[in-house]
Amino acid sequence: MSLMTNISPWPGMGAVVATSIAAMTPVFGVAALATPIEHGTGLSATGFGLALSAFFAVSALGAPVARRLAGRFPVPVLLAFMNVVAGMSLLLATTGALVVAMVVGGVGNAFTQPVAGRYVSARVPQGRLSLATGLVSAALGAAPLLPGLLAALVAGPYGWRVALGVAVVFPVVFLCAVPLARADQAAARGEVAARGEAAARGEAAAAPRSASVQRVLVLWALAAALATVGSNAVASYFVQLGTHSGLSTAVAGLMQAAASIVAIGVRLVAGGLADRAPHRNPVVVAVMMLSGVVGLTLISLGVPAAFMAGAVLAVAGGWGWTGLLLAAVIRLLPGEGARAGATVQIGLFGGAAVAPFAFGAASTAFGTATTVLVAAGVVAAGAACLIAGARLQAPRTERPEHADSRGRTEPRIRSEAPGAGFLESGGVR
Repeated sequence: MSLMTNISPWPGMGAVVATSIAAMTPVFGVAALATPIEHGTGLSATGFGLALSAFFAVSALGAPVARRLAGRFPVPVLLAFMNVVAGMSLLLATTGALVVAMVVGGVGNAFTQPVAGRYVSARVPQGRLSLATGLVSAALGAAPLLPGLLAALVAGPYGWRVALGVAVVFPVVFLCAVPLARADQAAARGEVAARGEAAARGEAAAAPRSASVQRVLVLWALAAALATVGSNAVASYFVQLGTHSGLSTAVAGLMQAAASIVAIGVRLVAGGLADRAPHRNPVVVAVMMLSGVVGLTLISLGVPAAFMAGAVLAVAGGWGWTGLLLAAVIRLLPGEGARAGATVQIGLFGGAAVAPFAFGAASTAFGTATTVLVAAGVVAAGAACLIAGARLQAPRTERPEHADSRGRTEPRIRSEAPGAGFLESGGVR
């Protein structure tokens, strides 16, 4: 349920997006500087992957706790906490204590999807849900951008410790945007009412319906985990994969920044278009996952031209679906934005926790090209799980939401199951 308030939701969305970028900066900052950090600390590829995995593991395991806390504290307070923790993590990383730094960073990052889900569900009009979650997804695409620039422009002449120190500026600056996410009294009262209505609907829901929704959530979380394994491996080891394909570290860093810019555009455009036919979101998500499969296959060839094309597909397409999936889950769980965000986060960061360590160990044992191909197969399995979950949706007895140019939705007949039937006549059968 979205709420019409006296304060526009979009400045607050800017604060949510900026903080999401800050929360991801520690892990992508360290990942972008993998080569100089490994040389400077003597850390093996497996040990480095384990440190990165610690960040995502804490983010995934902390999601249930973050979900509960996200509903108890004001959004600006939560955003401020996330920025402060991100800064602390980056400072710890400059000392070389990577595992500790990543664990600390993971604590703050655990709040990203639950807080975003709560804010979007409570403040954004229904006809703009996909656009709003596309903005949140764009934060994931933008997160590697700044570290990529630091790797290309700062790490070379000044060293990796200075580059990580400069990255602390990002959460400090983003902290200034936190007050934009404040809610007026009408929004605060409406959010409480929305949670009460959601609880009432949950108590009245039939057991078969709840079981069906739960099965869909499990399949979609699994799909997110599997698809993230491949896309996160590329994002975490982007520069290393680029150098393996024959590019210099500086060029690979700039390529990472360029791919991030394309990813941001793809997520925003996809989110805006998806609001015209939100029931098709799962189909679009599956197609984007499959584009990641193609991208990873190209990267495995190990030549510069194939890497450039594959990297854009893998980062922009193969990891551009997160916002659309969050929007689909929010619609499946109306009035339960924090739960929707936590569900997606468990999948996203559960897969991301496995990816760096598994990719580092597998590439050492079997070679980079073979490991990238295996990652492509894992992403394909994720797309299959996504489609399986979508097919569980019962056909909807109403026409889909349609947003006008102002983001308002036309009246519609209530369906018998909340969020049921994302795949109707135009979807997968």
